[in-house]
Amino acid sequence: MTIDPQPLDPDRALRLAADTLDIEAAALNAVKAQLDQSFVQAVAAVLASRGRVIVMGMGKSGHVGRKIAATLASTGTPAFFVHPAEAAHGDLGMVQPGDVVLMISNAGESQEIVDVLPALKRIGITLIAITGRPDSTLGRHADVRLSSAVEREACPLNLAPTASTAAQMALGDALAVALLDARGFHEQDFARSHPGGALGRKLLMHVHDLMRSGDALPVVAADMGALDVMHVMGDKGLGFAVQLEGRKPAGIFTDGDLRRLIAAGTDLRPLHAREVMRGAPKTVRADALAVDAAALMERHRITSVLVVDEAGALVGALNINDLMRAKVI
Repeated sequence: MTIDPQPLDPDRALRLAADTLDIEAAALNAVKAQLDQSFVQAVAAVLASRGRVIVMGMGKSGHVGRKIAATLASTGTPAFFVHPAEAAHGDLGMVQPGDVVLMISNAGESQEIVDVLPALKRIGITLIAITGRPDSTLGRHADVRLSSAVEREACPLNLAPTASTAAQMALGDALAVALLDARGFHEQDFARSHPGGALGRKLLMHVHDLMRSGDALPVVAADMGALDVMHVMGDKGLGFAVQLEGRKPAGIFTDGDLRRLIAAGTDLRPLHAREVMRGAPKTVRADALAVDAAALMERHRITSVLVVDEAGALVGALNINDLMRAKVI
């Protein structure tokens, strides 16, 4: 195949880009206008299923199907993609009674899809079709039909799947959104399926996962000399020292407090911990989310916070560097 390259025409490129977006936007609006009770039936079929959603599609529809399967799986609906051609050579064993098959095909006549339809029906699954031709072979075999029909493709030749695949993708997203809402799927649920992402770190990581505890805590006695307090602060590297009353934090002395005393010309040598400590140190519960500890630090413009249990006893400390290393902030 020979392609005769043409010099780039910037105005034409921009015009084609705008036309593409206009055509695809019009296609999505057309699909929206076609929504009816079939969509509700599709949602109900998936919710009633005892199994998984198996997504199938050939060519560009297959690529769309992989994305839809991933979106469903990450929003509370167990799903995975099976290639129709591979299904005819053994992968059909992945489909079990009680599953729902979501088949995607614009024309609804791809041979690989037509070939597996009888076997799917024998298994006894519910078949949902996303197709541009509800009267196609796929459409006729489907239990539920969702129309992705578009007037034309965005491709200037009206050949390359563009508007049609945008319509398929949007219908898959709409199905996923309706399902997550029906399941009562929340941010915490989303985070559990995305533990490596930013949202996962924010919603799954707690203070007790990151805090320093035990010998790492810069705890000092009330009668300790101020210079010794400074040594403890330097050794522990948290930027503060804490004095306890029983097991509860009673006072805190920070690097900032030290700088202010030095700037004021205060002689620290005769002073003791109780004389330099500030009362009411900021604390956070060990079972709080790490992101809440970050918000507390930001609100009070501090770089460390004490961690306490439900009784208010000191159990740890958290530094802004701990949050940064965990990529919470």
